[in-house]
Amino acid sequence: GNRECKGHQGVEPGISGAVEGASGTGKSDQGEQQVMLGGKQGPGASTLPWERVAHFMLSTTGSLERVLGRKCLMHEIPQPSGVYFCVTECVNDSYWFGRDRSCDYCFDEPLLKRTDKYRTYSKKHFRIFREMGPKNSYIAYIEDHSGNGTFVNRELVGKGRRLPLNNNSEIALSVWSNKVFVFFDLTVDDQSVYPKELRDQYIMSKTLGSGACGEVKLAFERKTCKKVAIKIISKRKFTIGSESGADPPPNVETEIEILKKLDHPCIIKIKDFFDAEDYYIVLELMEGGELFDRVVGNKRLKEATCKLYFYQMLLAVQYLHENGIIHRDLKPENVLLSSQKEDCLIKITDFGQSKILGETSLMRTLCGTPTYLAPEVLNSFGTAGYNRAVDCWSLGVILFICLSGYPPFSEHKTQVSLKDQITSGKFNFIPEVWTEVSEKALDLVKKLLIVDPKVRFTTEEALRHPWLQVGLELLDHMVNQRLTLLFEETKSTALPQLPAQPSTSRKRRLEGEAEDADTTKRLAVCAAVS
Repeated sequence: GNRECKGHQGVEPGISGAVEGASGTGKSDQGEQQVMLGGKQGPGASTLPWERVAHFMLSTTGSLERVLGRKCLMHEIPQPSGVYFCVTECVNDSYWFGRDRSCDYCFDEPLLKRTDKYRTYSKKHFRIFREMGPKNSYIAYIEDHSGNGTFVNRELVGKGRRLPLNNNSEIALSVWSNKVFVFFDLTVDDQSVYPKELRDQYIMSKTLGSGACGEVKLAFERKTCKKVAIKIISKRKFTIGSESGADPPPNVETEIEILKKLDHPCIIKIKDFFDAEDYYIVLELMEGGELFDRVVGNKRLKEATCKLYFYQMLLAVQYLHENGIIHRDLKPENVLLSSQKEDCLIKITDFGQSKILGETSLMRTLCGTPTYLAPEVLNSFGTAGYNRAVDCWSLGVILFICLSGYPPFSEHKTQVSLKDQITSGKFNFIPEVWTEVSEKALDLVKKLLIVDPKVRFTTEEALRHPWLQVGLELLDHMVNQRLTLLFEETKSTALPQLPAQPSTSRKRRLEGEAEDADTTKRLAVCAAVS
């Protein structure tokens, strides 16, 4: 029946549906009514907090999830205290969206009016409807009636045209980046396959990536509508990998233990963990994707961009080493970017192969990805092992790739094995590719790709290298400015304070360089990023 969302703005009486409670019981401070996804009850029931999210369902076909608010609208809207739309179950075959009050979903409410996009919305912007398809199944469509455009997954629908809505379709208004809704097809998106304790807090969405032992999915936090990444690790594949003697699967318990201890703005943060039939690790979402894809997409990165990214990587790895942690699997795929912008923040992720060790600890396990392995790792069996210097070698390989667009060691077009290339330290240098790269940048690469780990640069020495010292104030400013923006978006009250730790890195003066107390002090401040 028709029910009114009492005491809240922006909801027109007469929308067919019910107010949903903020807990599994369906109760909230504002009422005791509840609506279930697709009419489901029990474990699969939706418990979206109605004061923050609008949830529209085409009965037995799909749902439309409001992603506006809590900075989900591509940073276009100041963070509100709540989004004043109730959750409704739709029973009609068609729904109109626009500024006109006759629309089933009216944009004429305070939150939308505060945006610079509001005036670009049409009185009747778009229509969502369903039609009967093959085998008596419904197909959902979106039809554009706007002057400035409606976009589905970045594709312009076009005025008077329609497009089918698939599961997890993202709907944007006026410009492709102005995402306002996500469409869920309840006939194919069965949330009940996930543990109840996970479903109670998160709505699972599309797959962001997959690997040998699991996958990473986009999800929405029910209380805030904030996007997160959920890493799902299959216990079955995990066990099979252990028994087969293949590459060691990630140590989930170690990864969780490490992530819980870490607090650095350039290291991915764990938000939650669920141990059920599979492992579910809830992580902050980095919408810029992997550094690997950024390099491949651009062939190579500008030197200034490389410097910004590498500076942050060094701060993160220095923090790890000072806290007795070796990553052991540093590579572009494990460096995530905060946005699609060129000058963005980075975060290091994937600590499944990491090791917590003391100052004198050595390791003898072959871990990591071959292209990025240090010489001492390949020679570690039956020898003295290796230590944190392996991460610095991997950083050198990453910097080489970012600057040149190709790996320093590869079995492509050569008779020399990958192991022999790495253990000899003879990387593939193509002069014409490096003509646009400064001598200082190349020098830092060479200092990090020294075969002898005792001579190889540490993170502290790399931070003191002339390539990074030139323009250091600008680097500081850019990183801190983006950190400030990031924390404003997530409504944090302060930047994270890194614990004061005595440096465990070896301090060695660069050739011809005088000791600079101010520089050392400055690096300590930069490492804290506070």
